[in-house]
Amino acid sequence: MTNSTPSALSGMLFSIFAFLKKRDWRWKLFLALVIPLFLCGASLLVYVLFPPAPVNILVMGLDSRQGEGALARTDTVMVVGVRPYQLRVSVLSLPRDLFIDTPGYGSQRINTINLLGEQDAQGSGSALLAQAILQTFAVPIQRTVRLEFQGFVELIDAVGGVTIDVERAIVDDAYPTEDGGIKRVEFASGVQYMDGEQALIYSRVRHGSDDYQRAQRQQQVLSALIGQLSNPARWPAALAVLNRNLETDLSFFDLAQMAPPILLSGGRFERLVIDRDYIKGTAAGHAIPDLEKLQSWLADHLQ
Repeated sequence: MTNSTPSALSGMLFSIFAFLKKRDWRWKLFLALVIPLFLCGASLLVYVLFPPAPVNILVMGLDSRQGEGALARTDTVMVVGVRPYQLRVSVLSLPRDLFIDTPGYGSQRINTINLLGEQDAQGSGSALLAQAILQTFAVPIQRTVRLEFQGFVELIDAVGGVTIDVERAIVDDAYPTEDGGIKRVEFASGVQYMDGEQALIYSRVRHGSDDYQRAQRQQQVLSALIGQLSNPARWPAALAVLNRNLETDLSFFDLAQMAPPILLSGGRFERLVIDRDYIKGTAAGHAIPDLEKLQSWLADHLQ
């Protein structure tokens, strides 16, 4: 392969600069506006014609207290599938009481798998949960993300909060506090603004609803968060929070590849919660996924 392409590009840029030297400020202003738009359009065209490979990201919200770090159960488990060639994003929520096959441990409640991995070897909880999801659902996981409660609160605040349409009123007289106590929390129905602390409570509250509705609310908050991040002005503050609180193997290059479908979606993802319609019981009374009912959605979105 020759270096004709770089040479041609250099020649084109030289010609543009030579042209601009002979023009007044109006031409320079015009081209200063047009050239970035042209480059963005060309980049998007290349992205569509030669899209990156699909990627599935395991997202975990840790129910960790001070000092526990990653040695904790997962309060939230989602798989986010990004399909660049379709400019498509899908989100699958797995309820925390679901039992799935876990390498080396047999059938385990999904919210304990990260803890089991961390107890076995520090830093291996994410990998064990990813392997369990692959073994049970035949869904490969390419990247993982772990975030503690405080990081979630800071991230929501960093993007200016989120606006949520609460479908039905929620009242919980026994919401757990960090000091081991309980408190009463309420959410009226309707569209409302939430800061980080309110969004966390809305995502976690269980009394007055069930675990499946809870998973739907978590997806709702994630969508609202992504919608806020569609504004580039909010990126620096969000990245600063993520840099302090996020544990992930996502690289900057990964984020750049996934950005177009995620940002263009504006948080309007294709979503599924594994609820009662997709669950069956065992003789031991455990809830397990009904893989036959799930197969069509999994094949279309994540496999």
